[in-house]
Amino acid sequence: MKLIITLLIILHFFVGIGALAGGYLVISDPTLSSMGADASEMLKNAPFDDFFIPGLFLFIVIGLMNIAAVITAFRKWEYQGYYSGFMGIVLMAWIVIQCYMLWVIHFLHITFFIIGGIQSSLSLLLLLNKDQFPPHIIRKFLPGH
Repeated sequence: MKLIITLLIILHFFVGIGALAGGYLVISDPTLSSMGADASEMLKNAPFDDFFIPGLFLFIVIGLMNIAAVITAFRKWEYQGYYSGFMGIVLMAWIVIQCYMLWVIHFLHITFFIIGGIQSSLSLLLLLNKDQFPPHIIRKFLPGH
């Protein structure tokens, strides 16, 4: 179980720091003009004119909440499995929505979607090890229990 928590800490820290940096850059320059990009062209399929709102979401929800997941893991919070699983699902949803809005899929989208899947899978293993929901309900339907 210690290995699972260590892996979750590493993944949450990696995602959190990257999201804080990326979110800050986009909040600072929501049109991406300093990067030579055209936000209005990139977001033609999105409900936004610039990247301020997505950047804010990236910074707060993906960034700060993943760092919070690191803290909860270090403090051995009883519900860490739920929190980490939720953050993995949020990351995967963020990537799907981002790809839809930008109408493009990059290598990093695939990489972070997989990381979200790994976070969710490790969280399920953590819940299984702690015998928290849903494992204790699932075990009732298994032979020999």
